[in-house]
Amino acid sequence: MMNQAWMAEQLEELKLQSQFRKIPTAQLASEASGQLIRNGQAMLNMSSNDYLGLSHHSAIAAAMEESLQADGVGAGASRLITGSSAPYAKLEAALASWHGCEAALVFGNGYMCNLGTIAALAGRGDVVLSDRLNHASIVDGIQLSRAEHVRYRHLDLGHLESLLIKHRDARRIWIVTDAIFSMDGDAAPLQELVALKQRYGAGLIVDEAHSGGIYGPQGQGLAAELGVAHAIDVHIGTFGKAFGVYGAYVAGSATLCNWLTNKARPLIYSTALPPSVVAGTLSALGIVQRERWRSERVRMAAQRFRSSLAEAEIPTIGRSDCPIVPVILGSSESALRFSQQLEQHQILAAAIRPPTVPGHTSRIRFSLSAAHSELELNQALQAIIQMAKEKEHTDE
Repeated sequence: MMNQAWMAEQLEELKLQSQFRKIPTAQLASEASGQLIRNGQAMLNMSSNDYLGLSHHSAIAAAMEESLQADGVGAGASRLITGSSAPYAKLEAALASWHGCEAALVFGNGYMCNLGTIAALAGRGDVVLSDRLNHASIVDGIQLSRAEHVRYRHLDLGHLESLLIKHRDARRIWIVTDAIFSMDGDAAPLQELVALKQRYGAGLIVDEAHSGGIYGPQGQGLAAELGVAHAIDVHIGTFGKAFGVYGAYVAGSATLCNWLTNKARPLIYSTALPPSVVAGTLSALGIVQRERWRSERVRMAAQRFRSSLAEAEIPTIGRSDCPIVPVILGSSESALRFSQQLEQHQILAAAIRPPTVPGHTSRIRFSLSAAHSELELNQALQAIIQMAKEKEHTDE
């Protein structure tokens, strides 16, 4: 066996830097997705991306159970080998209609979707201009594509335009951005990005992972809310967050989806999602469109949560109505300590550390859900504000 001492040494270094990670054992509470059981103790789950509280919805569970009986437990192979089960065709048609696009294509998960889509669309001779804080899956997709990868400063339209001018002779130029940035909770200026892409003839890829289900008239995402969805070349979304299920998708032209079917390697070479998961997602899509009160509830809760923290002089970043509410603490040690103290108050809110975020910006990323009650959030706020005051006193 190969000597693994180098791994052990570097793991020890991670521990010294407070950046070592391990997977905890936990269980979602059976009745309320706002709660999680860890070490036998019920905790308020403020780490989940279950923004609309759908992960325990009875209608979704029923759709999955029905499909399990009708379609079996697994897909068996890639869809290109065994074909698509009925739930796939229904879901992709519903997604295309939802986005007002010609077609949609379902992937196994968001990481595979970004990896496969970007690598299939860009290549040698192309330039991909990417927001510096885009998700790792976007970064990895660009690197895999072998296109020239150029990062523009976060949300800096002037910098982006200068790069569009600099690279205007490239074979193709793509701009790619998250709609809502997962660790900051701020929003891409999609209207301005559309104007720039049209001015310079670039393509625009928008990942609505953290905005789908929340923004837009029927939850289509931030682009739909801002009225620019029709001008975006590639819509990417996930089902493992606001939808409460699992998987991801691309929506766009029929040509785009045909191209990805033939060129996106994670789609071609991966076993397809189980039909029951696809059926559950189709049910979730209907709920997202019908029960818009869920989005309204979590957006209002986010505004109140941020406002209460601001009144207590605890600064946050991000869009005011975004359910991602980061509190920057600086060092990895401070973030870990704060997270551990929150657990003593029965609040689960993970410490986010480098390399997920830039150095010296470790944080607690509070994540709100429509499943959280007003009482639960008020109690959480009391604990957070008390802890912040104690930390400030200690730091002095």
